[in-house]
Amino acid sequence: MQLPREVIVGNGTLEHVAQISRRLGFKESALVIAGTKTYNIAGKAVKELLEDKHMTVDTLLIETATIKDVEAAEEKIRAFKPQIVFGVGGGTKIDVAKCSSARQETPFISVPTTASHDGIASPLSSIKGFEKPYSVMAQAPLAIIADTNIIIQAPWRFTVSGCGDVIAKLTAVKDWKLAHEEKNEYYGVYAASLALMSAKLVMQNAGLIRQRTEEGVEVLIEALISCGVAMSIAGSSRPCSGSEHIFSHALEMIGSNRAMHGELCGLGTIMMAYLHNANWKRVKATLEKMGAPTNVYELGMEKEDVAKALDSAASIRPERYTILNKLKLDHETCEKLAVATGVA
Repeated sequence: MQLPREVIVGNGTLEHVAQISRRLGFKESALVIAGTKTYNIAGKAVKELLEDKHMTVDTLLIETATIKDVEAAEEKIRAFKPQIVFGVGGGTKIDVAKCSSARQETPFISVPTTASHDGIASPLSSIKGFEKPYSVMAQAPLAIIADTNIIIQAPWRFTVSGCGDVIAKLTAVKDWKLAHEEKNEYYGVYAASLALMSAKLVMQNAGLIRQRTEEGVEVLIEALISCGVAMSIAGSSRPCSGSEHIFSHALEMIGSNRAMHGELCGLGTIMMAYLHNANWKRVKATLEKMGAPTNVYELGMEKEDVAKALDSAASIRPERYTILNKLKLDHETCEKLAVATGVA
């Protein structure tokens, strides 16, 4: 079980990066992995704050999250041999930092500049180019430094995506429990409860989050971090990734690349809640309240894309038993599901 040792959330927390690094025993060298934009937003500040405390700091700028990016980061880690790696940015930058540092057995610290999904705190990475089209195990961050002053300035769409990713835990946990009941799969009550609590808190505070207040952003960030911790406790993504995530992966493979991960998970949660006989209308209403997309047309896709994704979803992760495996929907039923929920 890997859990963060330090979690710092609040306005201006980035200023404490050197202090936290030293407290964790890293006083000599660090590698900062960021994108061009996120380097200017926060990466440069991290570098300068560490250098002010006489640390030797190198940087690596990336723009995507592919296996080539991970290999480039690993090469940099092998050559520079940093004590600690900082992942500064949204999902892709942190995923590359997390994966490359884990493969080189170097600890890493997560410095998110957006709250777009639970990868800021989870032990898993989503990297394009691996055999699997979904997340693979890497390592949990040793610390998380989330500066709300930075995150609150990110485009609203990133926050909406984060909300969709958290709300998705409602159906992910139902799928996990279903697999336990029907396939005798391990089910962790504590991890499941933590993921569910996070989803419920985000839904209860939808109005506060929509107002873009610091308090609302803190609720979302803490929920995303709690989801990451839930996965660390469970030892897998089970409490946070079910049929709705599998659907999102399928839609990503056949649909537009313009959609964000959490946006697609939100659409998936609406439909999977319907299949689980849960309150799917409340899920949809909450997403609408936040300004999140609730149908594929808003994301430049078509009804047939939804049906195709639902058709193929169960085969993407055949080892992960969900409501889709249980019901074995045919194409016509997939189309009816999309229409019934207003997703297409």
